[in-house]
Amino acid sequence: MMQGLARAFGAAAAAILTAGSAAAADIVPHHAVYSMSLGATHGDAGVTGAGGTMAYQWGEACDGWTVEQRYRLKMAYAESSDVSISSNFVTWEAKDGLKYRFNQKETRNGTDNDEIRGEAKLDGPDKGGTVSFEKPEAKTLKLPAGTLFPSAHTISLIDKAKAGENFISKLIFDGATMENSVLVTAVIGAKVEPDEESAKKSPLLNRPGWRVQLAFFPADQKAEKPDYQLGMVLLDNGVSRDMVIDYGEYSIRAKLDDIEALPKPKC
Repeated sequence: MMQGLARAFGAAAAAILTAGSAAAADIVPHHAVYSMSLGATHGDAGVTGAGGTMAYQWGEACDGWTVEQRYRLKMAYAESSDVSISSNFVTWEAKDGLKYRFNQKETRNGTDNDEIRGEAKLDGPDKGGTVSFEKPEAKTLKLPAGTLFPSAHTISLIDKAKAGENFISKLIFDGATMENSVLVTAVIGAKVEPDEESAKKSPLLNRPGWRVQLAFFPADQKAEKPDYQLGMVLLDNGVSRDMVIDYGEYSIRAKLDDIEALPKPKC
């Protein structure tokens, strides 16, 4: 489950923070802080509580986008001990969408898990490519044709939303796990007008957007049901007000607490 949480938050980071070239006049790099809590539970979930914080920082370089996503989360269970997780996920993606570097470090109850680090490249738009993992072991995978990295995926998502389309299905590689590309489907809802209460926190929130639901399917693409889903209100400047990650039996909420704009590079 925790790898799924890292991937979902990693994708949220990308969806929230790496849409720059989709609408350069509107998008601003920024740093955002969220509080996490347990959402709805269903059936015999076994989860009794969850709490923590999450921070996203997006930076723009002249040649690419950088994202650092950090979170600390404590999970409480009815029939087992609490689990405390700390994760730091850092990525860089070329602005042409063809090169990608990733590094994830995670600890559980103070013990380091395997670090995941490597780089990937595509042979061209809509073509396949390769990913080379350096840690936790040397491993090379062939990326299938049509694979996108997170920034390119989000650019497509923003473009489709602005064009009035409401469904995208793409293969995405993000480096959050040792798996190959996974299928992510996106349903884009009706346009949402600015929220006055949220807008009081920052001018960055005084923008319209869309309700977006992302479904993450396992690497085995014969699966009929997603492993989990991520819902959010994605604003047209690339900011998300809030997020819900739904695992079926329970969900984790991420509520935006603070946000600030970061400077753009002088290239």
